[in-house]
Amino acid sequence: MVLRTFGWSFAITALGLAFAAWQWGWEAFGIVLILSVLEISLSFDNAVVNAGILKKMNAFWQKIFLTVGVLIAVFGMRLVFPVAIVAISAKVGPIEAVQLALDEPEKYEALVTDAHPAIAAFGGMFLLMIFLDFIFEDRDIKWLAWLERPLAKLGKVDMLSVCIALIALLVTAMTFATHAHTSTGYADKSATVLLSGVAGLITYLIVGGLSGYFEDKLEEEEEREHEEEEKAKAEGKQLSAVGLAGKAAFFLFLYLEVLDASFSFDGVIGAFAITNHIFWMALGLGIGAMYVRSLTVYLVRQGTLDDYVYLEHGAHYAIGALAVILLITIEHQISEIITGLIGVVLIAASFFSSVRRNRKIEAGEAAEAETADAK
Repeated sequence: MVLRTFGWSFAITALGLAFAAWQWGWEAFGIVLILSVLEISLSFDNAVVNAGILKKMNAFWQKIFLTVGVLIAVFGMRLVFPVAIVAISAKVGPIEAVQLALDEPEKYEALVTDAHPAIAAFGGMFLLMIFLDFIFEDRDIKWLAWLERPLAKLGKVDMLSVCIALIALLVTAMTFATHAHTSTGYADKSATVLLSGVAGLITYLIVGGLSGYFEDKLEEEEEREHEEEEKAKAEGKQLSAVGLAGKAAFFLFLYLEVLDASFSFDGVIGAFAITNHIFWMALGLGIGAMYVRSLTVYLVRQGTLDDYVYLEHGAHYAIGALAVILLITIEHQISEIITGLIGVVLIAASFFSSVRRNRKIEAGEAAEAETADAK
């Protein structure tokens, strides 16, 4: 079951890592591996959400999502999107950006370095909003309860996330951006950072709005289908499950693609905190995206969602760390390995906390069963 579901992901991982080591050396191997782990971890909640929605679709639309959808996710968001960000930030054409990366890596590196303050401000604001909206939401399950409980109470204040993000942007523009690192030394990039940061904030709000729109449409379709099913039962007619799934399939598919794109933003933007090499980025994120798709299929086929409840928390804390790191790198250079490992450590800690929690629950249930047997 596992090999059948994850077989393609394992094969692409082996080929991708081998190619990275052969083409660029062991540093590339390590960065691609870290990016793959980071993408899987950051998109874990995406896989869980996808699985919950995908199981409602018929077999045909499931195949469409897992074929056409994976092309959009891997080649669109993980390959085209990073190139587009570099092209827009550096004010060059996307084809020219790729050619420079291939033929003149030194010139490309200088170009990306000069564009980095804009990329970092845009990405930092986008990731910071994801993190803030997560920690200010009151959740039943809390990982770091001593921190998350008071923050959940603060989250009742309207627009608090936006206010904190804008304050962080202003502080960044007045500190790091006044002495930003460029290919020719240090320069004042305050205006660029402010503009790009606001653009990142607007992008987050637009993506969130689109997700909410399609979610509302999906709920309307499901409600309408439920009414039709009840009407058919009252009239003694049989309404096929495939027909029901097919009627809402278009909105389901669109909703899943918007969700996938929005979840892809954090992985792609976070990758810029680890490396500026678009081919390493595309390879690592592409490998990670394949695992997310395989995990989605696995969850659907198993009919159950994962029990590691703190992984979502760990992934979002990693997003918050990457947001801060991106803003700091406007002026200060931070090792790519250190940046990548921070996220991996946070996610690993949340995983082991989840395992420990599951064991405690199992031990408690076992103790209760023994007590009941004794009586």
